[in-house]
Amino acid sequence: MINTSYSKVQTITCNRNNQIHDFHLVDPSPWPIVGAFSGLMLTFGAVLTMHAYYPGTFILVLGLILLLLTKMCWWRDIIREATFESQHTYTVQTGLRLGMFLFIVSEIMFFFAFFWAFFYLSLNSTPSIGAVWPPAESEILDTFQIPLLNTILLLSSGASVTWSHESVVFKKKFQAIISLFITILLALIFTALQGFEYISAPFNITDSAYGSTFYMATGFHGFHVLIGTLFLCVCFFRLYFDHFSSTHHIGFEAACWYWHFVDVVWLFLVVTVYWWGS
Repeated sequence: MINTSYSKVQTITCNRNNQIHDFHLVDPSPWPIVGAFSGLMLTFGAVLTMHAYYPGTFILVLGLILLLLTKMCWWRDIIREATFESQHTYTVQTGLRLGMFLFIVSEIMFFFAFFWAFFYLSLNSTPSIGAVWPPAESEILDTFQIPLLNTILLLSSGASVTWSHESVVFKKKFQAIISLFITILLALIFTALQGFEYISAPFNITDSAYGSTFYMATGFHGFHVLIGTLFLCVCFFRLYFDHFSSTHHIGFEAACWYWHFVDVVWLFLVVTVYWWGS
């Protein structure tokens, strides 16, 4: 059974400071400034590495390690506040849902820029690429091979993550764990196949405007798949340790929203970049 004791505690406004409102006043935390500094180190290290400066690799790796540690510690604090301190009241949950919704909207705008570039270049082909789209003498990937298989995998993972969410709601822990494990497995297979597609592709990111827009759009989608997979892995362990109840699982709910967003973006990529663009 999914842990239901936490939902009972959640109905009572928890306040360590005898507050009489439902809002969560976040304690002072070092992680925002540490995370910003780590991101700055990561960026500088990447730039120095690209220009073949010796300290670049060291700074890049150090910034990446610090950023990962910051994320782990920050997530730990948030999980503690939500699960053990009952700081995420109904009012706070509403705010978190709204924040996740706005974040996904911003991600939609991010991908909209890539689709805009792809359609602009394809509908206004210049003489430099043969005045045709795809560019002249370009060897295009077959939509009905790896892209089609990846579509089936990603849509299946969307169905399994919905199954897992419904299992949480109806207090079926075993089904929730099994279906979430299936989702993560499908996501890993998807990522492996996309990596194989990149390795075996007859063109690269520097091959005309088609290669640039193709790899930018599909590459950033693959990056979002990796983020979503990590999101689901965290939820998997939290589900195993009974951090979610049938009425309070905002973290898992956010992960499901994000994964469905990844599914929808992939459908647009397959239809436009892979099929229509070929």
